[in-house]
Amino acid sequence: MYGLGHCSTCQKAQAALEEAGWTVAFRDVQKEPLAQALRQRLADEWGDKIINRASLTWRGMSDDERATDPVTSMGEKPSVMKRPAIETGDLRLLGWTANVKRALDVPV
Repeated sequence: MYGLGHCSTCQKAQAALEEAGWTVAFRDVQKEPLAQALRQRLADEWGDKIINRASLTWRGMSDDERATDPVTSMGEKPSVMKRPAIETGDLRLLGWTANVKRALDVPV
């Protein structure tokens, strides 16, 4: 799971997954930034959805900063990444929605 350690959604997701029996390997993208190749893979997987346009970070960015591609944006401002980004087996899930919970057999 990729996210931010201080993000309440990431904390809730991690706690719910562990309660449901999952072992969660969590990576705080702010403390341990993602390499360009991994950012590219995430952008390839989710496209523009990987960017959290509702975040305070996004709202504080200039038009020029917002115009950059997701790979560059996540490299310069890791907190702009939508979170959590969950990878397990063949599943690639973004956010902590009811659909994500159902896909992981976590109570909704």
